Amino acid sequence: LFPWFFSWTGVAAAVLGHYLVGTLGIGVGYHRLLTHRGFACPKWLEHVFATLGVLSLQDSPARWVAIHRVHHQHSERQPEPHSPLVNFLWSHVGWLVYVNRDHYNVKFYQRYVPDLLRDPFYIRLERGNFWFTSYIISCVVYFFAGFGAGWLMTGGLAASVQFGLSIMVWGCFVRTLTVWHATWSVNSLAHLFGYRRYETKDNSRN
Repeated sequence: LFPWFFSWTGVAAAVLGHYLVGTLGIGVGYHRLLTHRGFACPKWLEHVFATLGVLSLQDSPARWVAIHRVHHQHSERQPEPHSPLVNFLWSHVGWLVYVNRDHYNVKFYQRYVPDLLRDPFYIRLERGNFWFTSYIISCVVYFFAGFGAGWLMTGGLAASVQFGLSIMVWGCFVRTLTVWHATWSVNSLAHLFGYRRYETKDNSRN
């Protein structure tokens, strides 16, 4: 909406960030690796994937994984947090606005993510909502990286601030929104539209 915040470098940062944070962080890290344990990798690489997932601002690894495991256990039934049988808006984003207290107690974590709770790395992300602080830090890093690059290119304060903000707005905020909707679409669109090659007990679609 505001051309002053635009730069093609910022757009490139958004596209690259969508791949790193959305595809690798959420798709590979949170989903395939942490939720389903679909493959094995060194612990340091697991933590890299999880950190990329944290930068999506979709909650901590432990809570994201716990809720997704509930989703698979009760797909399209009452206990599922984001059932598309309620309506499209609920499955896409409405369930995030409603605070489900059952998803914040210790027993919930102990039941659905005991594997993650054994790792001090994930405990640190939970304490004091450090996963959220990590996202804020990343946005600040985006700004100062852009500011520094702008200063080297122009040497002017205003131009450097503008370039730094363009990197932060597009590389962080716009990218966050696109990754959000891509993830939420799996809960909503992918259960309401598309074709079904196999008959399953739920309405998941391709």
